[in-house]
Amino acid sequence: MADVPSNDLRVLAILIIFQPELRRALEQLGRGSFFSRSNHPDDEKFTKVIVETVKAVQYLAKRRIGALLVFERETGLNDYIETGIKIEGSASSELLINIFIPNTPLHDGAVIIRKDTIMAAGCYLPLSENPFISKELGTRHRAALGLSELTDCLAIIVSEETGQISMSKNGEIHRELSDEELLEIFDQELRPQVKTPSSFWVRGKKNG
Repeated sequence: MADVPSNDLRVLAILIIFQPELRRALEQLGRGSFFSRSNHPDDEKFTKVIVETVKAVQYLAKRRIGALLVFERETGLNDYIETGIKIEGSASSELLINIFIPNTPLHDGAVIIRKDTIMAAGCYLPLSENPFISKELGTRHRAALGLSELTDCLAIIVSEETGQISMSKNGEIHRELSDEELLEIFDQELRPQVKTPSSFWVRGKKNG
């Protein structure tokens, strides 16, 4: 993992968990120490997306509302976007939460996010056929794995059975992520910057 002060991560996590109304303060923080290692012009958009997504994921996890969020990276996901309902709206916690509320039209399927835009919801993804996947994992986890086996996407899963947060990348799944680990993942994997070989390894359980 790139050198990120653990104190900065804890402070950010506390702010997001306990004072979600401080979004503006977090966006200001985004111009400071934790999010300032790149001068990329999209850094402010990145900060907004990370704040909004973490707020939504925490809300959903606390209430055990299942969710699957896919972040497009270098590999285009247009084919999968076409399988869902196009939204093309700004990524916000309110919109993400509303999409995954049970018994609503878009609850099933995946949300696909491109930069700071929710491109579509209710998207169908290919299920992994990996025979070594834990039998504990449901359709959302298998779909996240399946797409990450075919593309360089980053997928975040919220389990409706346990409320646990997982991440899938490069055909691997990392489970039981803490808030701090989730922030680390977003910072390293999604920040717009010149990419360097990643040494990141989540401390959560790995399957597949």
